Amino acid sequence: MLNKIADFFKSDKETPEQIFLKENHIEYNTEQGFVIDGVIINEWSERLEYLSNRRLKKFDDLKALYDAGMIINEKIDLEIASQNFVARLGNTQKNLTEFKQMVKLLNEYYRNFLRDKK
Repeated sequence: MLNKIADFFKSDKETPEQIFLKENHIEYNTEQGFVIDGVIINEWSERLEYLSNRRLKKFDDLKALYDAGMIINEKIDLEIASQNFVARLGNTQKNLTEFKQMVKLLNEYYRNFLRDKK
């Protein structure tokens, strides 16, 4: 009987965290950082640094990204609303919207699965 109970808890059922990562195509690579839909988002570090008012340089610290999320979203919304894009970063409405979605996914992941674990 005890073995049956132990086997029940050892099942291969995915956790909600694993399901979230799988559904949103989020992976973490120790060398490259987070990869979402095949995009290595640390390649956008210069844009992140600008949009976070130089608070962040990489996407690896999800707590810091979560804390800076409001600032990032406001700067993106302002740039899109004014249609005055920062040319040196190659900002366009399309890639800023994509950037905002990536930040939203990582913030959702942090808020739902990592924030309360510490």
